[in-house]
Amino acid sequence: MTESTNSWIKEIEVPFPSLSDNTADAERFEKTLETALNIQSVDMDIYLLAKLPELIRKNNFKLRCVLFKDHKRWHLAGITGKHTDTAAGLAIDLGTTTVVLRLLDLSDGQTLAESSFPNPQISVGPDVLTRIHFAEKENGLETLKNLIVNGINSAVEKLCKTCNIKPSDIYLVSVAGNTAMTHLLLGLNTHYLIREPYIPVINRPGCQKARELGIKANESAKVFVFPNTGSYFGGDLIAGILYSGINRSENTSILVDVGTNAEVVLGNKNWLVACAGAAGPALEGGVTKMAMVAGPGVIDRLSYDHKTQNFNVHTIEDLPPVGICGSGLIDLAASLFLSGMIDIRGKFIKDVCKNRLLDNDGFRSFVVIFAEDSAKGEDLTISQADLDSLIRSKAAMYTILETIASYVGILLSDLVTFYVAGTFGSLIDARSAITIGMLPDLAESTYKPIGNSSLEGASMILKDCKLMDEIDAIRNSITYVELNVNQDFMNRFSAAKFIPHTNLSLFPSVKLNFHKTSP
Repeated sequence: MTESTNSWIKEIEVPFPSLSDNTADAERFEKTLETALNIQSVDMDIYLLAKLPELIRKNNFKLRCVLFKDHKRWHLAGITGKHTDTAAGLAIDLGTTTVVLRLLDLSDGQTLAESSFPNPQISVGPDVLTRIHFAEKENGLETLKNLIVNGINSAVEKLCKTCNIKPSDIYLVSVAGNTAMTHLLLGLNTHYLIREPYIPVINRPGCQKARELGIKANESAKVFVFPNTGSYFGGDLIAGILYSGINRSENTSILVDVGTNAEVVLGNKNWLVACAGAAGPALEGGVTKMAMVAGPGVIDRLSYDHKTQNFNVHTIEDLPPVGICGSGLIDLAASLFLSGMIDIRGKFIKDVCKNRLLDNDGFRSFVVIFAEDSAKGEDLTISQADLDSLIRSKAAMYTILETIASYVGILLSDLVTFYVAGTFGSLIDARSAITIGMLPDLAESTYKPIGNSSLEGASMILKDCKLMDEIDAIRNSITYVELNVNQDFMNRFSAAKFIPHTNLSLFPSVKLNFHKTSP
């Protein structure tokens, strides 16, 4: 197997000892390694030193070394002797809701296996805020750390079995997650993350030892935790920037990752500006009874047929509908608006909705899927309150984008590429999002879904040792804008709480349906 020139694996040949050169094995090994890498020092732990004499002689003084570099400091993560010995890396997207793992062969960067599992900390609370409050209780932080570490270890064992390797074959681990999630993994105090002035314990966790974190891997394996920029801009976004490449582009582009929050990065190779705001809960199953995280039977695409007066729906795995995810909700709102069933405020119009609009003591709800067509045997509905919440979320999303563009003195129409990350980005229909005024009215070709950019960025650094310096450069180039104290944001938000917007010139391509205000 030919190893990549940018691989973390380096081959060396240690000089044989002799009576005229009786320096210690570790010194000869370290000097050879430093000469090969053109560096001044390499950190080695006692576990590798204990094995070094036998490893050197067993392999006739020819060794494959697994290394890692962090902040210009090199670490030895393992030694293997044969090309047939697997040296694996593990990339982790440490999500609040879902954790995704990818095993890679460090020699050539090829993916060996991939899996995901629900974050077990959900048993304590579905959101970061609940978990942080729990962490302040006696043994709370330890409980949360154990939950995520045990979850990772269980998944690692299963993943290794699928490709016939052992956890001890994993030498490098990279972790990308938001600031709170990485703090909980490391067992660090999260108390001040959510209290003004919102200070994390650390911004650059750097290179840790897997055994000290409790992660099942080689006993000398190293864990790199992506750095964060403050409390609300985490390592998952740094990884996303790395993957999208906006930090290497001459043109100004934007990256949006919608989860619990909407996190946004705008910039090019010369500068990066970032912000985050609450625009995600209504799109993640956090608001309407019908809404769910994407999964089997969940509606991810929807359109309205004016002739049949029915909704055409697509569900994940083509199963009978059980609910709707964020992309489906956006399609639904766009369809309701274009069909005239809601007005520019997002209010249902009774005469147009007809038998789909239910009224229970003034509490209005709209039937999207009738009981006979749903997997649950009951109507799947969206209430007026649910729709109002969606309108607020879409308004927040657009306002975040508008505010950050205004901050750097450009128009959203100036953007060359609009990257949309995560499951949301993979499923969203740009036309629907433009119709309701959630995303700017740009050419649809401008929008580029890039999938799980956090996992991809975490994988990239396991494949290419030259990218570590780029991560520091990304972090150092980011200017973070705090929206919580931005009055301009609040003014813009009020204007965006209409479909598509109070300023219709911002959305020239949207086919408008004006209706009188519903009773």
